[in-house]
Amino acid sequence: MKLVPLGDRVVLKQLEAEEKTKSGIVLPGQAQEKPQQAEVIAVGPGKTEDGKEIKMEVAVGDMVIYSKYAGTDVKMDGEEFIIVKQSDILAVVK
Repeated sequence: MKLVPLGDRVVLKQLEAEEKTKSGIVLPGQAQEKPQQAEVIAVGPGKTEDGKEIKMEVAVGDMVIYSKYAGTDVKMDGEEFIIVKQSDILAVVK
């Protein structure tokens, strides 16, 4: 099954949470903070707003940073994804 986002939506696959701190302390599952960095899996076609075409600025394979409480969590085929609007993406990591 494949997720195909509509409009200006983007499907992200979140990076794994850090299991250790930089000093080597192992974090239990509840203490691990959800990372805000993810890989772009699929991109919608964009949308038209007030007669102006809004182009998508991210592409499949880009690493991005997104807003902390943005998006909708979706689980498909045993994998977890986040669907966000393009405006919830803050930066592309190069």
